[in-house]
Amino acid sequence: MVPDMIPPAGANDFLASAGWTDAAILPLAGDASFRRYFRVVAGDRRAVLMDAPPPHEDPGPFIAIAEHLCATGFAAPGIIARDLGAGLVLIEDFGDVRLKEYVEAVPQDEVPVYARAVDLLVDLHRLPAAELPPYDRAVYRREAALLTEWWAPAAGITVDPHAYEKAWDAVLPIVEQSASPVVTVLRDYHAENIMLIDRDWSHGLGLLDFQDALAGHPAYDLVSLLQDARRDVLPEVEAAMLARYRERSDAPNDFDAAYAVLGAQRNAKIIGIFTRLWQRDGKPRYLSYLPRMWALLERDLAHPALVPVAEWVASNIPVDRRHDALAEMAAV
Repeated sequence: MVPDMIPPAGANDFLASAGWTDAAILPLAGDASFRRYFRVVAGDRRAVLMDAPPPHEDPGPFIAIAEHLCATGFAAPGIIARDLGAGLVLIEDFGDVRLKEYVEAVPQDEVPVYARAVDLLVDLHRLPAAELPPYDRAVYRREAALLTEWWAPAAGITVDPHAYEKAWDAVLPIVEQSASPVVTVLRDYHAENIMLIDRDWSHGLGLLDFQDALAGHPAYDLVSLLQDARRDVLPEVEAAMLARYRERSDAPNDFDAAYAVLGAQRNAKIIGIFTRLWQRDGKPRYLSYLPRMWALLERDLAHPALVPVAEWVASNIPVDRRHDALAEMAAV
């Protein structure tokens, strides 16, 4: 077992107190954060142990949103046991069939599976938002600034961060003044966080990694799904799913513009986050996603709603430096 997937101290005692004495603890997955996950097996019972070590992580928000989602008819993992002081949570096991691997193995099912994921968002967005902090201007600006704070210096590019902030201030009102309702935004709704589960409700989809949820615009999670950082979604599939969402949700006329703005904001944020994961956290594999993220960002910037940000990018970041500025680092 690799060192970073050794079960946390106290795991056996925690499991014993929850009725899982002598259970096997098997490495399951790491995370872009400090969270780690282990599969717990005791006879014919299986569960997942979340290790969210304080002070770096707080599992409280995950539990709160999981309980809210379950109460409103969505398949979030049930909470079996918790020790918030130790950052240990035992949750329901949704199995191993993630959307990402399934559609790559069965490509003919990509459109119907993505349609199920879109319809889940339609249902979620029909409900009032959970009691969450707002996804507001301050958060949008802070996240978008990760590109200038992390990626630009790493790429050896000097940029004007104040003009960058002003460019975002010019386009964010499209989202803030949108006619769309304020909804629960899961914020990491993508192919690696959606499980195919054997259930006839919640579209047969299990939800993971929603602890950073906020109350905001419904286009954000749609962007997260269709402009996926970790797998290519064909533009024609994105267009078909966007049309499906618009039709089924009765989206307002400003929805496509808000989708483009939030796509650009999210993709700029992820470029910065993945660079930070390499530089600060020693996780170079995330650099391999940057060419995809730049391609997605450039597509969003082509929308007329993004002219101020597109002009800033054109003036500050040479085209030939966007996709491959850190490519050599990714190969190390």
